[in-house]
Amino acid sequence: MFEAIAKFRQSLSDGQVLIGAGVYVVDPQSSDALSDSVDFLWYDQEHSTMSLEALRGHIIVARNRGKPAIVRISELGRPFIKPVLDSGADGIVVPQVKTADEVKALVEDCRYPPLGKRGLGPTIPTNYWRYDDEEFFLQSNTNIFASIMIETVEAVENIDEILAVPGLDSIVIGPSDLAASLGVMGDINHPKVEDAMNEVIPKAKDAGVFVGAGMGPDADWAGVLVSRGVQWLQLSGDLGYMLYGVDSLTSKIKTNLRNDIAHNRLPKSIER
Repeated sequence: MFEAIAKFRQSLSDGQVLIGAGVYVVDPQSSDALSDSVDFLWYDQEHSTMSLEALRGHIIVARNRGKPAIVRISELGRPFIKPVLDSGADGIVVPQVKTADEVKALVEDCRYPPLGKRGLGPTIPTNYWRYDDEEFFLQSNTNIFASIMIETVEAVENIDEILAVPGLDSIVIGPSDLAASLGVMGDINHPKVEDAMNEVIPKAKDAGVFVGAGMGPDADWAGVLVSRGVQWLQLSGDLGYMLYGVDSLTSKIKTNLRNDIAHNRLPKSIER
């Protein structure tokens, strides 16, 4: 019942680097199209207008495709977490977390009693109540992936207390917001950002907490993050891939046309 996220966890434990796609487009065909290319799907409610109904359609596609569905919610709180988990999400990522108390609240909202305070009503995750209740609640408490973003000065300062919270599965580095919080907005390669990562990532690994990161479509930067210890990467998303592809294609065509015109292989009128 939690095969996809269990495989995700095991792959991270085995030392594999996992790559996922962000999903912003409302149509669930985006999830279907991306699934064969990535290890997980990351749904963004923080920076998109995706409704719960649209998200549910995406998650159903991800489940049928055997891909973990990890959702970055807009903010911490039971009203934001519970409906997403009851829609079948495998994991939650909370942005802008700063304190250990916030992490404790996340863990409680992701776990059923006695480990947490999640209310009972998971229709989709139980395959419409076909699963045995006791086994489902046990498996859910074991497998739901609870993560937080590390993207503020306060989170870096409180990292020891944050990592000590039982039930936290992963931290996720947000390089751009972290740079902004450190006073170097737009410079994710700044030494301040590097120093913060070099402090946080080894501590997380020592605590048995996985390390992820969000980023744009940049293979070189992905390599930098992995070299620093990042284990799973949200590598841009559907809109980013579309723009990256069309910009690269049109740029190449225009360059080829200019070269052909320069060598008299095409008439200059085409340039207009």
